[in-house]
Amino acid sequence: MDLVTEKTILDALRDVIDPEVGINVVDLGLVYGVEIDGKDARVRMTMTTPACPLGPYIGETAETAIRARLPEGGEVSIELVWDPPWTPERISAEGRRQLGWE
Repeated sequence: MDLVTEKTILDALRDVIDPEVGINVVDLGLVYGVEIDGKDARVRMTMTTPACPLGPYIGETAETAIRARLPEGGEVSIELVWDPPWTPERISAEGRRQLGWE
């Protein structure tokens, strides 16, 4: 399998849709960082609110999507963070277009 890159991980995360909003977690601005270490990937992400009932579901879906793109034996770590708090300003231009905001 090809070398794991941040782009590989972000592309995988574009397949993860927030069911409440209908936009992928990358364009929604929920991904705060991606770190690659050999075959392993660590992702820092947040939810739109700490009370989001779908947090565990989105985290598991993100891990599954990433794992499908990693080389055999690669490890995935999803770290849920709350600082800085998510705001609508984090939504990408594509996400805003999908929401009809632009």
